Amino acid sequence: MQAILAERGVIVAVLISSGVPQRDRDDVAQDILLGAWRSVKRGMYRPDSAQDARKALRAWLYGIAWRKTGHYLGSAWVRRAVLHAQPLGRLREPVGIDLHAQIEAREVLEALEDLPDWQREALLSVDDPESLVAYARRRGMKPGTAASRLRIAREALALRLRGLR
Repeated sequence: MQAILAERGVIVAVLISSGVPQRDRDDVAQDILLGAWRSVKRGMYRPDSAQDARKALRAWLYGIAWRKTGHYLGSAWVRRAVLHAQPLGRLREPVGIDLHAQIEAREVLEALEDLPDWQREALLSVDDPESLVAYARRRGMKPGTAASRLRIAREALALRLRGLR
């Protein structure tokens, strides 16, 4: 690892010549160093014994740096990043809480509150990261029963919401 770190100048030169912004050079250089170290550990660094060891290492690091820099510059994050001191000032519409959306959310919560417990539980299970099948198994019911209860609960909620409007 010491030999790789000693050749950091090659990596930085590739980053500068490729146009990597100053703010990202340390991060990309770290990725390159880690990639080189992992490659050494996997046995992918096999220098030619006839060549000078330092020149072989520098050429190998240059190739890794060149490829990693290409991946970095081609990433969507780099191509579309727009840095701005006041990013909210670039928005065309004001940012804030929409009063109409708040009223609708309150109506939905009140309608949910009026539902029986089993319907409310079925509706809220949709927001869980687990699947409907896992939800059904945890409750000791068949997946079809859980799906049916969810459908009934959705219909009941829709009826309550139509009655409010």
